[in-house]
Amino acid sequence: MKAYLFASLMALASCSKKANPPPVEPTAPTEAAGSPAPAPEPTVVAAQAPPEPPAPPAPPRPAVVIAPYTPSPDVPAPITAAIAAPSRTDKDRSLDAGRKPGEVLAFFKVAPGQKIGELFSGPGYTTEIVARVVGDGGKVYAQNSKEMMDRFARAPITERAAKPEAKSIVVVEQPNESPFPPDAKNLDAVICVLNYHDYVWQNVDRAKLNKAVFASLKPGGVYGIVDHAAAKGSGLRDVKTLHRIDEEAVKREILAAGFKLDLESDVLANPSDSRDWSASPGEAGERRGTSDRFTIRFVKPGGKKSHK
Repeated sequence: MKAYLFASLMALASCSKKANPPPVEPTAPTEAAGSPAPAPEPTVVAAQAPPEPPAPPAPPRPAVVIAPYTPSPDVPAPITAAIAAPSRTDKDRSLDAGRKPGEVLAFFKVAPGQKIGELFSGPGYTTEIVARVVGDGGKVYAQNSKEMMDRFARAPITERAAKPEAKSIVVVEQPNESPFPPDAKNLDAVICVLNYHDYVWQNVDRAKLNKAVFASLKPGGVYGIVDHAAAKGSGLRDVKTLHRIDEEAVKREILAAGFKLDLESDVLANPSDSRDWSASPGEAGERRGTSDRFTIRFVKPGGKKSHK
């Protein structure tokens, strides 16, 4: 009887457990059918800088103004042809009217087949014309000091010497006091165009320079000088400030080296020049090519005297 009662109590307890299951975690209520979906989270887009505006086109380079220039009829044909050569640059041609290379080179007696030395040739405007005149049978020693080569002359003078029509150019980098290499002997002419005054303010020993020029020339050879005229009697005063020199000061220095004064030309003279402004190319501006310039031909004694 006791065993039966115990079994009954156990069965009753088991049924009680099944009738009361353990509580279940509540779940979130589901959306009712047809209700609107929640708005999506807004997408944050980083602000972008506006695109760079296109670079404005480079302004066109101003056209090179080429003033008319025709050498005088008495200029020898080889010089006239060299100046008229179509392969010359417009930049060079733009200087012709102010420099009159035909008349100047004729005055210095430059001719085909000659050997010419040019002092302080710079970028080589005059050098190239001379090279075209002397041709393949001649030679042009285009001298610059190392300082001038490094500052502005190396690239342009080397480029000129590479032209087929100017292969007679020998690029020379030597000190001003000993301007030419040992093989530059018995030259027909040595010229210095618009740069003798620079030798003064650069403290070049001009006595030594002029003696070296004398030694390089053949008897009767020409030493040709063109430079910007300073006020008469001013001597060396304006060589740096105005890039001008008194003509008489140049004569004294060159005659002291043993040269003889052969002839002077007024081909580049300008009596209206006040001689009180800088003739430097970088400072002259629109007045470039209008300065009063003297053109002098000296000769080394021993050759035939000129009658021109």
